[in-house]
Amino acid sequence: MLTTNPFDDDKLHEECGIFGIWGAEKAASFVALGLHALQHRGQEAAGITSFDGAHFHSHRAMGHVAGNFDRDDVIARLPGRTAIGHVRYSTTGETALRNVQPLFAELSDCGFAVAHNGNISNAMKLRRTLSRRGSIFQSTSDTEVIIHLVATSTQSTPLDRLIDALKQVEGAYSLLVLTEEGLIACRDPLGIRPLVMGKLGEATIFASETVAFDVIGATFIRDIEPGELVVVNDTGIRSFRPFEAAKPRPCIFEHVYFSRPDSVVDGTSVYEVRKNIGAELAREAPVEADIVVPVPDSGVPAALGFSQASGIPFELGIIRSHYVGRTFIQPSQEVRNLGVKLKHNANSALIAGKRVVLIDDSIVRGTTSLKIVQMMRDAGAREVHFRIASPPTKHSCFYGVDTPERAKLLAAQMSVEQMRDYINADSLAFISIDGLYRALGESRDSLQPQRCDACFTGEYPTTLTDAEESASGAALSLVASR
Repeated sequence: MLTTNPFDDDKLHEECGIFGIWGAEKAASFVALGLHALQHRGQEAAGITSFDGAHFHSHRAMGHVAGNFDRDDVIARLPGRTAIGHVRYSTTGETALRNVQPLFAELSDCGFAVAHNGNISNAMKLRRTLSRRGSIFQSTSDTEVIIHLVATSTQSTPLDRLIDALKQVEGAYSLLVLTEEGLIACRDPLGIRPLVMGKLGEATIFASETVAFDVIGATFIRDIEPGELVVVNDTGIRSFRPFEAAKPRPCIFEHVYFSRPDSVVDGTSVYEVRKNIGAELAREAPVEADIVVPVPDSGVPAALGFSQASGIPFELGIIRSHYVGRTFIQPSQEVRNLGVKLKHNANSALIAGKRVVLIDDSIVRGTTSLKIVQMMRDAGAREVHFRIASPPTKHSCFYGVDTPERAKLLAAQMSVEQMRDYINADSLAFISIDGLYRALGESRDSLQPQRCDACFTGEYPTTLTDAEESASGAALSLVASR
């Protein structure tokens, strides 16, 4: 099957977004609205679990929030003053209803629902150990490992069992956990994935991004700090720091692409950072041209910054149709080419005879960039120069981002000049890693980077048990086959 959204297929995809609320009538309706605002973080499936003081209620579905959670009858089946929700783009586990979160289990003394943003990088090893002890897994999601670790913990309270479980996992996680005792929000010790807290009247809210607060009229309070665990219930809000202190390493790609531009991440406007990236790019890789054209929609802020810093006019040279859904069609080359124009089309009257600077957020496999350059040439562009608002993506992510294996990353296989030749551009340049940090108002510490930038540098902030064991096994298999 082939999607008619070919530009989006060649992007890195965030695994998911999470939203939770404590202390609001019809809590599930607020969660549904919050998930709408986080839809960009996961478009495969969505789910909500609520608690009415006596029972847990869940509804999970494949597809978007709209169509699944905008119906009164669905929300009516999710009663209670507290609820958590999740939108999913799978990085571990198959695309199936059994993997849709929040995951829920009846433990020995309490119900336990969990929504997870991130990726547990030792999940397979933990899963094997748990299975040998008798655990029976119902999904292929790494998140279920947390439930089994909680269920088998010897600690006395649900909170202590959760802490015990999280001390055994490695990788990235922002979690919302719902039990009879309250709503728990937690961020891993490095703070790789984002999580923020807000208020709506007397209700307390948690979300992956601040934009989810805007849609319901809530007020942003603060970030959940790396390694912090917050418990909210009828007695109030309590904060715990049960993990060993570590130097935070939040994901730098949140600023480049994942977060919505109208969000605030780590106290900084995503929109302003992306404009700064474009300005840095203009200074690092200047070019003589007639117009600056963004690749919709993620390239727009950086293109504005590039235009303002270079003095080259900003123009919408590619027009995106906002009325094309995730339609699927039978693959054929003719239909595939039509699919490109169905989603995006060149503004030919503007492009013809011009020297064009195209601005995009990244190059992954390169298939998208190749199509865009050809689209500009077909529209009559005299020259096509490509500028990328991130460094070359050379390494896979193991922290909750759907990255192709390294062999399929164009920058891991080719030099910049080879990439330029492959996409048929007149010139190609990426912002430097130092330029990216400057756009954030920071200076990169090469000995101990302030952020996780492993997809660019290969410097992973945690151990990668499953990946290392997999690589070791593949190497042994190769030796055996010889």
